[in-house]
Amino acid sequence: MMRKCKRCLRQSPIILVLTCVIFLVLNHFARKGLVTNDQDQFPKQIQHFSGNGNLSTSGAHNIRCSELEISTESLYVVNCTAVLQGEAGAIKRSQLLKTPHKAVTHNDSYYTDAIQNCENFIRSRKYITFALSKREEQVSIAYSVVIHQRADQFERLLRTIYMPQNIYCVHIDNKSSIDFKTAVRNIAFCFPNVFIAGRLENVVYSSWSRVQADLNCMEELLARHLTWKYFINLCGMDFPIKTNSEIVHQLQDLKGRNSLESEVATEKKRLRWKFHFNVVNGKMVKTNVIKKPISTVASIFSGSAYIVVSRSFVEHILKDPIVKQLIEWSKDTYSPDEFIWATLQRMPSVPGSEPSHPKYDVSDMRSMARLVKWKYLEGDVTKGKPYPLCTGSHRRSVCIYGAGDLNWILQQHHLFANKFDADVDPIALQCLEQYIRQKTLLGCST
Repeated sequence: MMRKCKRCLRQSPIILVLTCVIFLVLNHFARKGLVTNDQDQFPKQIQHFSGNGNLSTSGAHNIRCSELEISTESLYVVNCTAVLQGEAGAIKRSQLLKTPHKAVTHNDSYYTDAIQNCENFIRSRKYITFALSKREEQVSIAYSVVIHQRADQFERLLRTIYMPQNIYCVHIDNKSSIDFKTAVRNIAFCFPNVFIAGRLENVVYSSWSRVQADLNCMEELLARHLTWKYFINLCGMDFPIKTNSEIVHQLQDLKGRNSLESEVATEKKRLRWKFHFNVVNGKMVKTNVIKKPISTVASIFSGSAYIVVSRSFVEHILKDPIVKQLIEWSKDTYSPDEFIWATLQRMPSVPGSEPSHPKYDVSDMRSMARLVKWKYLEGDVTKGKPYPLCTGSHRRSVCIYGAGDLNWILQQHHLFANKFDADVDPIALQCLEQYIRQKTLLGCST
């Protein structure tokens, strides 16, 4: 540097001397980190989870918003715009396309081999690694994702909901295959704000283990990240129907309240906690032992496993002695995930709760947590049915959505929908994923 300036002094007049001086000053500031090249950096700083509850700021990135579009990944040549608008011809074409072609998916072992370089994986899979707005940057969301199979579908879900300011706890069913566990751990390893739950449960359908998996994540999410505002729990067959920006907006509108299903229970559902149940060979078995009612809780309400709750709600239920009594009492009941959150939401001491009076009942269609189509409630909406017929298939009486459901889905206020399966209708996932990404990138600039 000095040799260059000495040549300037020998060969040039005063103007060149001044140029050299300015060059030296700028070089000094650059070394101190006071001058940056704005063209090489995003305007938003990236917040990364550091593992101790704090967030640190990342360095520069060299990716453009246009490179984050995922339409080029399309496996099926279909007019997604027409499908999303509900055009019958486009939907019929999508049904014809999916029939002869099984969805192209990666098996679990693929992620063991593919993720040799995290930076390449993040870039090739087009993860969004910077906050897209100041509002989103300031509102961190904590996610619990409980999964047991299909690493490819989990990774697709993670990519769609991933933002660097959020934090993600992934609970893997302890009974899952070694290949699946390895694949998910490899994916999580690439992100500082994604971690595998420290305590893994053997999850049994309709048993307490499903609730315990979320509780395990709740504890770790509180300990690892000090600033998240709301908690949302997911499973592997969920998919967002709102962008992160829209989710943040709806969470802010709650103003500290919670949003989840909570209704007066029918007599049929009361049988779930009237008798003692045991797990036998991986299934719930009812005994003839009648449970003693819990004296510290006024009423048990019916609801869903899916919740959107504030940080204060989570902090309270993990330390309150009355809640702990309810937790212990619920451990030998059938499908406690479908009444415990609903009951907590009607207890006056719980932050963001609602009064127990029936006028405050909230159905799954009125809460924002999850959009689910139940087979026995589908039909002609002009004749009183709550939603139209499923265009995919059913599993345990729940609709696995088809492309023909997307137009109806996107008219709803919910944050997520359940269920999606690429093996049932890959075009439904392809079009929804493209829609969410395109909407997410509106206004994105680097």
